[in-house]
Amino acid sequence: MDLGLTDRTVLVTGASGDIGREAARAFAAEGARVALGYAHHRETAARLVAELGAERAVAVRYDLTDPGSVAPALSIVERRFGPVEVYVAAGIAPPAWPVQSTAFEEVPVDDWVPFLRGNVEQTLRTVQLVLPGMRRHGWGRITFVSTHLVRQGRPGRGFYTAAKAALHGLSRSLAWDAGGDGVLVNVVCPGLTVAGRAGAVPETVLNEEAGRTPSGRLSRPADIARAVVFVSSAANGNITGEVLTVAGGR
Repeated sequence: MDLGLTDRTVLVTGASGDIGREAARAFAAEGARVALGYAHHRETAARLVAELGAERAVAVRYDLTDPGSVAPALSIVERRFGPVEVYVAAGIAPPAWPVQSTAFEEVPVDDWVPFLRGNVEQTLRTVQLVLPGMRRHGWGRITFVSTHLVRQGRPGRGFYTAAKAALHGLSRSLAWDAGGDGVLVNVVCPGLTVAGRAGAVPETVLNEEAGRTPSGRLSRPADIARAVVFVSSAANGNITGEVLTVAGGR
């Protein structure tokens, strides 16, 4: 199947993370030009550029906790590859394990504000900056990577799930706002994913979770990446405002 991504300009934020990295690889494999947004792991992003090829990839500092990094990052992408046609927002995730045990009302402001600012404020700002170009070209895809915890919940994850849930509402409204201009907006919602971060989760917990999953296994970053690439492609002709859960049937 031709996904229609050849020479499309794609911005993946959180590209130095497990899911973002696999998404970048998958987009590049489809012939897209990929901008790899990173906050702190410059070396990781640079290695990925070397892997994908400098003609197809560029690393840009895109710190979701720093409002001043968004516009300069987009400027670099536009000069190199042209206006962003596909925006994939991976956002900021908390450590996979252990789950925070502090009572909700006792979590310091400095601990939870970055989740809201990074996952909501800077994502909103990025959408505002890339959407006009998508409208002008009559084509665009915006995909937010969320978490199954929005639906299932978990102690110690209240602020994180609140931030991600905001993106679900944003996708529904943006679907109405931009759909007539050829821009489709969706959420990909991973379950517990076996990757570098999830590797810190005790094996007993992983086995327990897999045993409660209809498919009999937990997702891997590549599973999430393939879903992200599909809904962000031309092969997705009319899916918008939806939440696609990739959790083995959970």
